[in-house]
Amino acid sequence: MATEIPDLLISEVGPRDGLQSIKAIMPTADKFKWIDALVAAGLREIEVGSFVPASHLPQMADTALVVRHALQHRGVTIMALVPNRRGAAAALEAGVHKLTIPVSASAAHSLANVRKTREQMVEELYAIVQLRDAIAPGVKIEAGMSTAFGCTLQGAVPEDEVIWLAQQCIAAGADETGLSDTTGMANPAQVRRLFNKLRAAIGVKCGAAHLHNTRGLGLANCLAAYEVGVRTFDSSQGGIGGCPYAPGASGNVVTEDLVFMFEAMGLNTGVDLEKLFAARLLLQAGLPGEPIYGMTPEAGLPKGWLQRSPSHGS
Repeated sequence: MATEIPDLLISEVGPRDGLQSIKAIMPTADKFKWIDALVAAGLREIEVGSFVPASHLPQMADTALVVRHALQHRGVTIMALVPNRRGAAAALEAGVHKLTIPVSASAAHSLANVRKTREQMVEELYAIVQLRDAIAPGVKIEAGMSTAFGCTLQGAVPEDEVIWLAQQCIAAGADETGLSDTTGMANPAQVRRLFNKLRAAIGVKCGAAHLHNTRGLGLANCLAAYEVGVRTFDSSQGGIGGCPYAPGASGNVVTEDLVFMFEAMGLNTGVDLEKLFAARLLLQAGLPGEPIYGMTPEAGLPKGWLQRSPSHGS
């Protein structure tokens, strides 16, 4: 039978957002095995690292090697985060399919994270777009709107400023921009309201929901985003990760729990949960002693659970 087209896209960010805030460094060979297992589980978009100085994030020193390995998997979008034009040049040379540019809605977080004002980051984004257009026009660019729902450094972030900054990013040439709950401060009502405002402002260029589970609202916030039309969700296997430059910014949404929620609702994610659990074992093997999270893998699948796997067809 024909393979079902997934109802939504789960974008796995564990190899980047997950690993960047863990002091232990996963060996490159273990990263290869983990990413291979994520692909085998059906994940079709993976952020495999970031192109930043190794002195800042030694966990990401091997990103070019990881990109080249991941590119062996046909049909999988390989992403990398780049904070500036230099990082973008390295990522494009490595052959990524998509660049993620962190643009902080919080003025304080922007200075802490990338040492630039928000306006300077829009200028940097424009320079990256020009570079992309010149040497790799097929590569997509997403401006990730960090701290869109609040910031542990400055507190509340006015929603009008978030929308204004998103519009500036689209005007600078980004293909899309999504909203990131970097510090885990969002609630479902806020998620619905801000994504509705974003779509009204930029239409189909409204991108992914990148939501954290810092205060236990990750899945509720993902469901709220789905209800207002979001169809791309960032998550991290084992719930690892967070921003090292935002105090208290821990706890990505757990990929295993997110897939289970949507599949239990009757939606096709294209991800096989049993194979995702197998990938989790490789994550644990690559980070021995590090805590990983997830209620679904710990509780197990319900008795009689039969996932509507994409390999089964409809």
